[in-house]
Amino acid sequence: MVYAIGWTLWLSGVLWLVFHYALMRKGPFGDEPQPLETWWLRLHAAMAFASLWGFGLVWGVHIVAGWRTQRQRISGGLAVGLLVWLSLTGYLLYYLTDDRWRDISAVTHWATGLALPVLLAIHIVLGRRRSGRW
Repeated sequence: MVYAIGWTLWLSGVLWLVFHYALMRKGPFGDEPQPLETWWLRLHAAMAFASLWGFGLVWGVHIVAGWRTQRQRISGGLAVGLLVWLSLTGYLLYYLTDDRWRDISAVTHWATGLALPVLLAIHIVLGRRRSGRW
């Protein structure tokens, strides 16, 4: 369930970026958003909310136990830090009114979100190698 939420969250964010920047339509009064853009953003917001539940589950079941064993603290700590950063910048995207700061928050949110699967893959591969499951 956590993986399904995470991948849906990531994919909906990627699709929003594609629809917002690559599939904008020319209208009689300038650029118009592609109709599905709004739905990708809505799905992304719903999955962001669900990911908070998933993060709480992973915290209680995986992160606390992993921290005690002192294994993969760097990759795990970075993953947690990036998830917190994504939550903060997502919140700011919703509430910031200053365009300059909103643009900065947006770019850091997108860049972090696009890169997060790579860090999580490294974290998973390292964990499986150490435990001998590969």
